[in-house]
Amino acid sequence: MENKNTEQVGSIICGRNPVLEAVRSGREIDRLLVAHGVSGGSVTAIIAKCKAKGILIKEISPQKLDYYCGGANHQGVAVMVASQEYSTPEEILELAKEKNEKPFIIICDEIEDPHNLGAIIRSAEACGVHGIIIPKRRSASLNATVAKSASGALEYMKVARVTNIANTIDFLKENGVWVFGADMDGEDYTLTDFDTPCAIVIGNEGNGIGTLTAKKCDGIISLPMCGKINSLNASVAAGVLMYEVVRKRRQK
Repeated sequence: MENKNTEQVGSIICGRNPVLEAVRSGREIDRLLVAHGVSGGSVTAIIAKCKAKGILIKEISPQKLDYYCGGANHQGVAVMVASQEYSTPEEILELAKEKNEKPFIIICDEIEDPHNLGAIIRSAEACGVHGIIIPKRRSASLNATVAKSASGALEYMKVARVTNIANTIDFLKENGVWVFGADMDGEDYTLTDFDTPCAIVIGNEGNGIGTLTAKKCDGIISLPMCGKINSLNASVAAGVLMYEVVRKRRQK
């Protein structure tokens, strides 16, 4: 496997809930940016927490905050963060071991829409997933849009960024993890025993999982389509499958 690396996860986290969770998590924050005229509610709580932690607070124009956030819906607040380290597949497995739980991993095979990746991260955190694996190329990275879509969950989710998804699947299988790919031509997902160390592969929004990735999987699972369309949004499909893992494991 590749060596652990440190990468910038975007310099801005914007939106009230993501900002509040970033402050609560103890993440290193350079400064809080507040748009002129924004106050009350959760903004007051954010400012109070930042003051208590000695974080620099700066008021700027809404237009300047728009620029910093790249057009994302900042709701009047953002934090400038230092950096965040990506995790590694080894660290994800170690977390499961520390919790004395069977590994539960989501592999995003070229998910390109940051809103989808953020939504997957949010659902994964709610379902007790130990970590998410994404490729370095042809994938959304952990930018401000992802953080916003994850609504704070990114602060609690390990995300590993790897060079080769196929090799990473081999590594997981060598460590006792069963890997299931989500595809429309697979077996009904309800027939799969997820009460094992497992990883679920969610494919690209348009093309699904890659051919080589599919070949590496221990099994292919699918969601039954009862309407006119033959596929679901990647984050919706991921959410359904993650909760099926939760359901199956709670039955045992």
